[in-house]
Amino acid sequence: MPESAERADATRLPNLKTEQFVAGIWREGSGPERQIKAPYDGSLLATIKDAGRQELGDAVKAGRDAHRAWWRAGPGARGATLRQAANRLRENADELALIDALDCGNPLKGMKFDVALGATLIDYFAGVAAEAKGETIPQRDGKITYVRRDPVGVVARLVAFNHPLMFAAAKMAAPLAAGNAVIVKPSDETPLSALRMAALIEDLFPKGLLSVLTGGAELGAAICGHEGISAVGLIGSVNTGKAVLRGGADTLKRTQLELGGKNALVICEDADVDAAIAGAVKGMNLGWTAGQSCGSTSRILVHESLHDRVVEGIAKAFSDIQLGDPTDENTEMGCLSTKAQYQKVTKYIEQALSEGAVLAAGGDPQGVPSDGFFVRPTLFSGVKPYMKIAREEVFGPVLSVLSWRDESEMLDVVNGLDVGLTASVWTEDLNTAMRLTDLIQAGYVWVNDSSDHYLGAPFGGVKNSGIGREECLEELLAYTEQKTVTIVPKQHDPNKQ
Repeated sequence: MPESAERADATRLPNLKTEQFVAGIWREGSGPERQIKAPYDGSLLATIKDAGRQELGDAVKAGRDAHRAWWRAGPGARGATLRQAANRLRENADELALIDALDCGNPLKGMKFDVALGATLIDYFAGVAAEAKGETIPQRDGKITYVRRDPVGVVARLVAFNHPLMFAAAKMAAPLAAGNAVIVKPSDETPLSALRMAALIEDLFPKGLLSVLTGGAELGAAICGHEGISAVGLIGSVNTGKAVLRGGADTLKRTQLELGGKNALVICEDADVDAAIAGAVKGMNLGWTAGQSCGSTSRILVHESLHDRVVEGIAKAFSDIQLGDPTDENTEMGCLSTKAQYQKVTKYIEQALSEGAVLAAGGDPQGVPSDGFFVRPTLFSGVKPYMKIAREEVFGPVLSVLSWRDESEMLDVVNGLDVGLTASVWTEDLNTAMRLTDLIQAGYVWVNDSSDHYLGAPFGGVKNSGIGREECLEELLAYTEQKTVTIVPKQHDPNKQ
């Protein structure tokens, strides 16, 4: 990408907000100034002064003051407001999708789906707001013991660059539905759609309840260490998750972590080969995020009898994918979101070649636009379990194929890493499906499917892939505190009339 590309793009984003949304008030941040550029062509999208400690402190104070009245309004009122917010996103879907396509390089079609998904998840949590229920405990002598769920207070959600609007919208929903105030910190790389979202819905919520603050690692560390923030939820890398845990340790901050994975897609000897090939391509989320997805099934473990057919089929599918301008409706796959991400992915490709992996598709700049952080969908065969591309999350359009013969050895490879977010199994035999899903160490396992999420189905990982579950009732409950109350009735004195 040309370093000199400085063309202003305010004409494409006329309603863009570049100030900080601090507890219902727009104001300039006190942090460092940054330029936000489009990864496709280097054009200047915006200049932002990030939030500093002053803006964070004001957001926390206002949130602590505002959330009690919001909680006491009741789940019906909270749900109604959230549904209004979801509808605002739908009404402005084209604009929000365009912002994300420009800001993160994902294709417009995928970003329109993101807006719809974000709105759907807001609607879901609006609908389950009343499910933060308590319970009664059996007692004696007329005593009553009951347990209720209260909001924790102020919740911060730190979201990733690969789904900017969808994550910002969906991750504010559960804590708001539970009665909390929320601070959304979008990725410092892709902050624009979260700010625009705040402008679209700011009149719906009580002042002080919602803040959107932009910034990098320094702001993230300040959030984790702030004693007025009760909980932090992160979508990010394993290393960032560990930093969040360390940062929140002194305040014993509760955390919800959805982290990375090196997810396996297992193709058994009896699998429908054509369906498995299609599932392997779909599982990489290329048309959605150019493979920059924590849930991508980036390791294929295929039975040796099907190896060559699978490699040939995936290679052809990869070669047919059309890369182009993310803002073009016809683009099938966009570019990587940042220069650092581009350099990381290309380094993994070089490393794989040096370790002896066989390049079956992609891996070179042919057939991509001359500017932008483009990497063609890349397929390696002949991958061994010890190679870096078989063990480390690339977070890009790179798929590794490993061959297996013995099931127990294959499972050792699948489970041999310190992460376990998703997995996929392809087989026509129910017994095989049940056995493998029982033995594979992952938080979400598909059988004869990949990538799809289902409303209300818990999503999250095991081992270093995270803490907690999202997109389900458990996510809402994670932002509540249980309070136990016992009431002892006044004792009747028979001697008193």
